[in-house]
Amino acid sequence: MHVLGHLAVEEFLRDYWQKKPVLIRQAIPGFEPLLAADELAGLSLEDDIESRLIIEEGKTGPWEVKKGPFTESDYRALPENKWTLLVQAVDQWVPEAAELLEHFRFIPSWRIDDLMISYATDGGSVGPHWDQYDVFLLQAEGQREWRVGQMCSEKSSILEGPSVKILADFTENERWVLEPGDMLYLPPGLSHWGISQGECMTYSIGFRAPSTAELLERAIDTALPTLTEDNRYSDASLSLQHSPGEITDDAAARLKSLLVDALSDPALLQATLGQLMTEAKYEEQAPTFDTSEQGWAETVSALQEAEQWTRHPQARFAYSINDTGAAFYCQGEIVNLPASAGKSLEVLCDEASYDSQSLIEAFDDLHLKTLLTSLVFCDLIVPV
Repeated sequence: MHVLGHLAVEEFLRDYWQKKPVLIRQAIPGFEPLLAADELAGLSLEDDIESRLIIEEGKTGPWEVKKGPFTESDYRALPENKWTLLVQAVDQWVPEAAELLEHFRFIPSWRIDDLMISYATDGGSVGPHWDQYDVFLLQAEGQREWRVGQMCSEKSSILEGPSVKILADFTENERWVLEPGDMLYLPPGLSHWGISQGECMTYSIGFRAPSTAELLERAIDTALPTLTEDNRYSDASLSLQHSPGEITDDAAARLKSLLVDALSDPALLQATLGQLMTEAKYEEQAPTFDTSEQGWAETVSALQEAEQWTRHPQARFAYSINDTGAAFYCQGEIVNLPASAGKSLEVLCDEASYDSQSLIEAFDDLHLKTLLTSLVFCDLIVPV
């Protein structure tokens, strides 16, 4: 299913992705909500599911935020209008939501974070704000008016008091009303304000965008084991300087060169992204990746119990190939493999489901058999 309406994927990536917003009318014609409002509220009653209520005119002040799990009495106590329910990672609990995300894989799958669903009563809103990541806003039911404003940053002024970041100053530049099936794309940092017109539901497809600090910390952690005591600051090009106490620009340039060299290995940088971007959203709930003690015969027997298999809803896969070989990333872990494993890893990471016999035939060497055994017995791939 093509979800960009009249836009070709190449055109969207060239002209809009991380550059400017675009409204796509009838991105998914005839779209029907994947679950009813009361079913969404039912998810918010569960202990394991992250949810929030945002009440514009709350008892504790404007833009009051309550965190789930909720009870039925919590809902009975809500005002008639101007409140919003947000439920995160619905794709991990509703198979149809996970299937919807498959249609956004024109962006690398390791960048996709989750599908959040919001239900709002008339006038419901989470206020003018901005996100630090890309988002597609798919209207699922009812109507929502979207106002788009200025670009923002951490320096932008926010209101004091509310526990959500509400912009103190919002300058509206564009305004649209979305109908079911319409979709709005917003790049990071662009302020926006969505207001429900009557009851409505909106699906937010969000993406992972780790900060430079997170990436640098992980890259250093990855690089440290590769460095030895022989890797040291040096200044063979040193010349006489006017003040012996000054740390010169040349000294800073030498340090920069040393650090760049330490972090320049493509395999190291791929591992940094691979491990960070495949960490489970909720580690305490997700299956963990570990080496299984089961043998290949047990793996084949387990796989043959079902014709079709799929990734566990909370499993995250990615892979890389470079001059030194291939690597598979899962739940923040890395498995190094020969370059010949590339085709099998492509199937594992790119396909939404797997034929059991095809898996058995494709994972035909010792390294791949060991990997597949771990995925099966750690419940990272599961029968359909």
